[in-house]
Amino acid sequence: MPILEQALEAVRTFSPLPAARVNELLQRTRPAALTGRFERFKTSTQFDGTIQNPEWLGIVKRRPV
Repeated sequence: MPILEQALEAVRTFSPLPAARVNELLQRTRPAALTGRFERFKTSTQFDGTIQNPEWLGIVKRRPV
């Protein structure tokens, strides 16, 4: 119940950030977002098992002729 009460209080008192504050945050994080350096799992295929296993998607690998 305490966690539910906390969640309900968060909903009751929520107010979105002003647009100026959102823009400020976006500008401060822009350098990291552009390089993807801190989120390789989103910006590369290094962590993508699907690219290594296309049969998971029903794609058959062709053998070189």
